[in-house]
Amino acid sequence: MAFTDFPYVSAPHRDLMLDLVSTVETRLNSFLNPCNLSPDVQSYQNETGTAHAALHVRSGLQMFQVDFILGSWLHCTLPTGAALNITSLSAYLNSSTDAPNFLVELIQSSPTSMVLILDLPPRVDLVLDSDYLKTFYEDTQLDQHRQHLYNLSEVKPYYSSSLYIRAVVSPTAILVRIETDQLEEMVKTHVSPVAKEVLKTWLDVCAFGDRIVSESERECLKRRDDMSKSKTIEIDLGSNLPRLFGQETANRVLEALREVF
Repeated sequence: MAFTDFPYVSAPHRDLMLDLVSTVETRLNSFLNPCNLSPDVQSYQNETGTAHAALHVRSGLQMFQVDFILGSWLHCTLPTGAALNITSLSAYLNSSTDAPNFLVELIQSSPTSMVLILDLPPRVDLVLDSDYLKTFYEDTQLDQHRQHLYNLSEVKPYYSSSLYIRAVVSPTAILVRIETDQLEEMVKTHVSPVAKEVLKTWLDVCAFGDRIVSESERECLKRRDDMSKSKTIEIDLGSNLPRLFGQETANRVLEALREVF
């Protein structure tokens, strides 16, 4: 199954992910290389057929400031009989700019429950750079999207079990748990418009922004970015892939990601 199939999620969920991926690739297409992952990394499953996943990576051309975009979906049947579905899309910039990256992840563990993580993670210390805070988080009015969702009765704050994740998100990050019998309608009416607006902000202000970064700043950015990518593999994937797909498959996928990162 291909990455853009998103075969196990609801129609509104699928439509949202397809729209986000299409928007990113349409705006960035001329600056991106084709996905060159091997077929057994682009799509894989475990031996029992209870877990399936797909991965999509397109690296950026050296002439542009996008490092790569990464999309994925994962489906697995839990011991309780319920299904876990995770879809995500992230975009990383290289050290020619210090603008934030982009991240969206939808984690659904039941027909009535979903966790949404949506953010432009900063790549500098916001305490030391008030202009950065103003440019990317205040002037863009990103907090209005977080406030909109937080004001809904079906939405509660979500706190990641990873202290690292809590440390790297922005002040306007949307980390929420949605609990409702009308989850599909909630995704269509509230989650989708917010996610599309946040992505538009990232494309307009970050991906196509014009930030001047000195050589010394580039070195610091690169060290920070390398650490962030390493932690992403370690925290998000290193412990979960072997458990879900077996060590051989996990090693194959992780090695492909390390080459990209």
